[in-house]
Amino acid sequence: MPLRALLVEDEPLAARRLADLLARQPEPVQVLGTAESVTQAVALLASTQPAPDVLFLDIHLADGLSFELFERTEVRCPVIFTTAYDQYALQAFKVNSVDYLLKPIDEEELAAAVRKLRERLPTAPQPAPAPAFDPALLAQLVQQMQQTPPAASYKSQFVVRVGEHLKVVPVEQIAYFFSLEKATFLQTTEGRKFVVDYTMDQLEGLLDPRRFFRLNRAYLAQQAAIHDIIHYTNSRLQTVLKPTAPDAQVLVSREKVNVFKSWLDR
Repeated sequence: MPLRALLVEDEPLAARRLADLLARQPEPVQVLGTAESVTQAVALLASTQPAPDVLFLDIHLADGLSFELFERTEVRCPVIFTTAYDQYALQAFKVNSVDYLLKPIDEEELAAAVRKLRERLPTAPQPAPAPAFDPALLAQLVQQMQQTPPAASYKSQFVVRVGEHLKVVPVEQIAYFFSLEKATFLQTTEGRKFVVDYTMDQLEGLLDPRRFFRLNRAYLAQQAAIHDIIHYTNSRLQTVLKPTAPDAQVLVSREKVNVFKSWLDR
């Protein structure tokens, strides 16, 4: 019988890539469903019976940290964390994770994690409940996520393709990144845009959070590119980016408004 998996990932491109990699395994893994938020994940777990064999769980989700999932529902299957933040994944691994995978996910590492999972699965039809998530460790993980790693760990430039040539773009010349029609673009302060081979989720982990902020799923902007901020409906904020963004409205996600204000008011 194939392994049955649920994916919890708020980047559609990353979710599709993981599903494709699982389908290419020597013994393909069946993806039963995907969720983009903690709320969706709770509903998906409740509706999946019997429980899946494994849960692939990103740490940063659209409505918060995925660790909240363990507080809101019982997770009755092993967990493989997927993250761009290795220091957090190492801590999570010590609790109840079968394994963790760093983004971008490597196909060989995924295969090793799946083999490890198969070795640990019980023979009973229903897997044993996952160990209880430690609230103290959750607090520690949140605190670590709020700390700023050394600046040297962040990218200082990107290599992009211009026809048959390669061009180096320093981060100082980048206004923002945006996703459009299944592609990710780099927008320079001079008004030029280039395709980059990263997902927005990957970029969020590669860029200095003191300089760049993830406004929503589609936009990651440098502070200097935020020309204006306007109050919008339902306590949301609208940003005006320079150069002008492809979307008429670039809104700050509702769950990020308070964090965004704190980021500005440093």
